[in-house]
Amino acid sequence: MTFPVRIGVQLQPQHSPDYGLIRDAVRRAEDAGVDIVFNWDHFFPLSGDPDGAHFECWTMLGALAEQTERIEFGPLVSCNSYRNPELLADMARTVDRISGGRLILGIGSGWFRRDYDEYGYDFATAGSRLDALGEALPRIESRMALLNPQPVRRIPVLIGGGGERKTLRHVASHADIWHSFVDVETYRRKSAILAEHCAAVGRDPSSIERSAELKADGGIDELKRFGDAITAEGVTLLTLAVNGPDYDLSVVEQLVAWRDQRGG
Repeated sequence: MTFPVRIGVQLQPQHSPDYGLIRDAVRRAEDAGVDIVFNWDHFFPLSGDPDGAHFECWTMLGALAEQTERIEFGPLVSCNSYRNPELLADMARTVDRISGGRLILGIGSGWFRRDYDEYGYDFATAGSRLDALGEALPRIESRMALLNPQPVRRIPVLIGGGGERKTLRHVASHADIWHSFVDVETYRRKSAILAEHCAAVGRDPSSIERSAELKADGGIDELKRFGDAITAEGVTLLTLAVNGPDYDLSVVEQLVAWRDQRGG
């Protein structure tokens, strides 16, 4: 399968005491031609003032569903530990319905200890959290099939991470999109491992859309070089994170222009 090159922006829901600033950033992103708007699923800022302003993930996604008309959107990523899998399936179906069928269900095993400690979740171990994700994914699929009404479309599942033994096995079995945080060489190696997991479950690895995080540290020219290199390896969804409170989208707009110049 082939996928078009798409540009995502993660509007980090931190350091924005007025939700109107996020609402405005979503509007500007859609107007700029971004394909997907993501948030994240944490309870506290991950950078800057650790006690700064912050908003919850899924209630915000409900607002995005109502506010937007064209873009896809979702969490990058929802933490499996924070919600019962059946409940998460129902939440995702509801938000998908509100939006007319534009939700992407991003999900991961969780990693930010403060979230767990202050909200009363068992942090346990990285391995046990990955095992719990593996148990939750078929439960989400089963509950989704029972819901009335059904989602507008089969909601794409995005799994983030690069663990070679467990995470990539979950991707092979359950994901429509694999999101990675890697350089080109590491991506190439992990993609080969993902292909092995796909072979084990009888799946064509080309049916999984490939997604990568962009780092803006080096400026737009470096981003374009990385984009050219990683898309040559088969990655088609490129996402840049933007922080509050101002949510400067100037680099994102240049990436959209780069996407259009190369023909999508």
